[in-house]
Amino acid sequence: MKYLRYLLTSAILLWSAGLRAASILIPMDEAQKDHLKSYGIAFWVLKNEQEVDWLLNYRGGSFLTKYDSKTENECKIRGVSYEVIADDQVAEITAQINDPSVNMDIVKLEKAPRMAVYSPKVGVKPADDAVILVLKYAEIPFDIVYDEEVLRGDLNKYDWLHLHHEDFTGQYSKEINRGRNIQKFLQTKAIQEATAKKFGYNKVSKMKLAVAQSIRDFCAGGGFLLAMCSGADSFDIALAAYKTDIVDAVYDGDPPDPMAQSKLDFSQTLAFQNFTVVTDPYASGREIGKFSNIDVSNTRHIRQADDFFTLFDFSAKWDVVPSMLTQDHERVIKGFMGLATAFDKSKIKSTVTIMGELKGANEARYIHGEYGKGQWTFYGGHDPENYRYGTSEPPTDLSLHPNSPGYRLILNNVLFPAAKRKKLKT
Repeated sequence: MKYLRYLLTSAILLWSAGLRAASILIPMDEAQKDHLKSYGIAFWVLKNEQEVDWLLNYRGGSFLTKYDSKTENECKIRGVSYEVIADDQVAEITAQINDPSVNMDIVKLEKAPRMAVYSPKVGVKPADDAVILVLKYAEIPFDIVYDEEVLRGDLNKYDWLHLHHEDFTGQYSKEINRGRNIQKFLQTKAIQEATAKKFGYNKVSKMKLAVAQSIRDFCAGGGFLLAMCSGADSFDIALAAYKTDIVDAVYDGDPPDPMAQSKLDFSQTLAFQNFTVVTDPYASGREIGKFSNIDVSNTRHIRQADDFFTLFDFSAKWDVVPSMLTQDHERVIKGFMGLATAFDKSKIKSTVTIMGELKGANEARYIHGEYGKGQWTFYGGHDPENYRYGTSEPPTDLSLHPNSPGYRLILNNVLFPAAKRKKLKT
């Protein structure tokens, strides 16, 4: 009997030792209670100098990390679903993913990127910016930078930068043309003119061009860039117009160059080419409030009930980058509008990877590319959980949308820079 008790005790001890060698799996399929906070857990683990395996296409792009009671407790606190699995289960999952016949892969995340969001810090704050909202909800730390920090060269402190719905052309989002919030326009204009003067620029458009070029240099040097809404198309428009003036007198005191269109240089841009700029501040019809014909907001005829875009299925083992950026528990994503809703595919450079598009239409919603040593992503629209956002509305409460597939695409970009550098096949 004593010998039997000894065997039983030994078995329990061995079983306990096996648990101590376990891992934590954070599933990202329909079993997950809060997809958005799950990214925050992965980031938290990285900040605590532990590694995370991103299991591409395994249960919606799940995360795996070595067991730690602190990590388990953090999952409980944040309401994130998790599973404690033994080493033999990890081995089975690894074998399944490494099978050459399946479209899965494992990407090791090693170090939390240093995060910054380009956003005004005085005057009108974009508290409704989707990236700011989801970073705060997921409890991912970030700094706010704006024109002064960029012009001082502070971007070298960061690995990742998001551009909020900015107008880099110096036309203040064409608020005059949109016929709304003139007080906001005047306030923003006064603040930005003061900053331009401080740094020796005689026009806001010249200052914004210098900012855009500095951000492009940040990307060229190895930085990761995510832009949404008008932060995407106005960025490229400003870069293309570096040799000319596309801004009318109502914004900067003198008329635009009548030859501006012919002087655009598309070699300077990241994503777009062969577009036509709109210089008339009071343009009407399909050109109202538009910077150019990159964005298709005013020409698309799609009902909200039919407005969905589809993520492409990339080879996880060969096209690692777009596979990371498109990890989701759904492949068809609800559309949403903004100052820049979707990009005309005929204006996108051939080197750009289209990752999400409206099938049967000439528009892309989610695109990616490389520039120098860095990489960038442009995502059309304003708020993935508010189809037609109005400035008088309160910001989206993400506690009501913890499993948002559209917001997951933003967070894919947040974790992307943490991936171990290896020779990528894209």
